[in-house]
Amino acid sequence: MVKVLVADNLSPRAVEIFKTRGIETDVKIGLKPDELKAAVNGYDGLAVRSAAKVTADVIAAGKNLKVIGRAGIGVDNIDVNAASARGIVVMNTPYGNAITTAEHTIGLLFSLARQIPLADRSTQAGKWERNKFVGVELTGKTLGVIGAGNIGSIVCERALALKMKVIAYDPYLSPERAAALGVEKVELDELFPRADFVTIHTPLTDQTRGILNAAAFAKMKKGVRIINCARGELIVEADLKAAIESGKVVGAAIDVYPEEPPKNYSLFGMDQVVATPHLGASTTEAQEKVATQIAEQMSDFLLDGAVTNAVNMPSVSAEEAPKLRPYIRLAELLGSLAGQVCEGGIQRVEIAFEGHAAEINTRPIVASALKGLLSVFMENANPVNAPILAKERGIAVTEMKRATPGEYQTLIRLLVCTEQGERTFSGSLFGGDKPRIVEMDGIRLEAELAPRMLFTINEDKPGIIGGIGALFGKAGINIATFHLGRAGPGKKALALCSVDVDIPNEVMEHVRKIPSVMFAKVLRF
Repeated sequence: MVKVLVADNLSPRAVEIFKTRGIETDVKIGLKPDELKAAVNGYDGLAVRSAAKVTADVIAAGKNLKVIGRAGIGVDNIDVNAASARGIVVMNTPYGNAITTAEHTIGLLFSLARQIPLADRSTQAGKWERNKFVGVELTGKTLGVIGAGNIGSIVCERALALKMKVIAYDPYLSPERAAALGVEKVELDELFPRADFVTIHTPLTDQTRGILNAAAFAKMKKGVRIINCARGELIVEADLKAAIESGKVVGAAIDVYPEEPPKNYSLFGMDQVVATPHLGASTTEAQEKVATQIAEQMSDFLLDGAVTNAVNMPSVSAEEAPKLRPYIRLAELLGSLAGQVCEGGIQRVEIAFEGHAAEINTRPIVASALKGLLSVFMENANPVNAPILAKERGIAVTEMKRATPGEYQTLIRLLVCTEQGERTFSGSLFGGDKPRIVEMDGIRLEAELAPRMLFTINEDKPGIIGGIGALFGKAGINIATFHLGRAGPGKKALALCSVDVDIPNEVMEHVRKIPSVMFAKVLRF
């Protein structure tokens, strides 16, 4: 008998679905990690929301666990790496609460514009302070949307219906998709000074953490209002507090916090702040939807082996897995390299397979390449949903195959077209299973990608290698490998340098000042 443990407050509909499909189901809500660890053994599936903490210890205790289902989008409460190491599929429901979160954003927009929460408290206290709560109209105001994905695009549509002017920043928003939405695509530095309201809808990544900070607030117009229904860590709390106190920001609506429930949150008690307890997904319809979706997905996997919305595995059969695994890894590395190096909105992606690579099932490989490309900015990108995310953003994806091998017996080439032009990235497998980069932008460059790397584009002139070596030596940064390539003597040259420790920002600034260095960036794999 297949068994599932529901460890969070899901809609009763989830239990109905499990039982209808013949799956034995137990409900145990409010378990602490140690209690969940003691309870999970013997279950094939574990269904949670955001409260239950599925730690590595919990996963290790679930000897029979095959799937963990998260009714919602974020999997911050699940140790996905530990689950992957155990071969446990982690699923989520990335689209179930999009409308609900977008509507909550619009609700907070109105609350800020008309000071509704503060006026409510005043009136219920027996006061009649009409002159104190003079608000602003939304009609004609400019809404700056940071992140125009599934939730952000719905916010754009709702705001346009309110006759607002909408400008949007999203590295993956194509001009065609922006036109279809009816919004103006802008860069972040243009959005800040133009927006009357700023709402953020990005995942939490290294690139987006603290994206609204002192420097960002300094660029905004005086009197701006801020809304955050995405992740608490996207805003630097102290910087927002200072911006409110200075009068630059006249209102902020916060639904998410770095720590939940928040303790000693410095913005609490400020009249300019509207605070809600992470209500973005809290509607009857959304809870019913995500519960239904996760129960159906988990049942399909446990009973039929079907995989939907998995965050840690591609859709690959057991027979194909050993053969495809190194190709999947190579494709993901190529995508990650392209995502970190390319600049501007992505318009088109072409993935070409040559030699042996053209003779296998390339669908999961294409998905893995897109996952690597998109995950640079999107925490929920995975091999299952990456093609959908690309399509939503108007990114055209094409695939080419040529069974006849060229210089390499097997080769994957990734071409990425952005607003700034085309770039190519090629890789092969050495020894049958070792991914290597063999070409970038037409320049041969044979390299193994490492966790921390320095990438530079420079003119092929003396002093570049020595300059980098001297800077790193002075900073105590050990160079593990140094890979070079050039178009020809005195022409464009590339370098990929792997290091043993993180490269500080101040060191990178000195690297960029080396004569003939045109571009320098830290890459992570």
